[in-house]
Amino acid sequence: MVLKNQKGFTLIELLVVIAIIGLLAAIAIPQFSQYRNQSYCARVESDVNNAVIAAEAYYAQYESYPADPAAAGFTTSSNVTVTYPSLAPLSTVGTDDSGKCPKGTTYTITQGSAPVWQ
Repeated sequence: MVLKNQKGFTLIELLVVIAIIGLLAAIAIPQFSQYRNQSYCARVESDVNNAVIAAEAYYAQYESYPADPAAAGFTTSSNVTVTYPSLAPLSTVGTDDSGKCPKGTTYTITQGSAPVWQ
């Protein structure tokens, strides 16, 4: 039997490559979902930290804290609500309106205390 110089892949080789790609996708997709959910938490934390900085800058200029973040010139990200429920000591609360953060829905920073997820 004389073999001609054939180019290409066999069916087995193609099936092995497809199986490897499927295995990698099965590993990567759940991990991607976890990272995406953590990004919702990071967005709330970032907005609350920036709202605290805006309130402190407002205090440095006017010697009083603003009633709300908008008065301090702060605009929140989408699906995030930030409020100042207490001005003495300054307490800043951020809420994840999307409900997708695995740490909780409310992130609070109060002067003199550690940040808390609830």
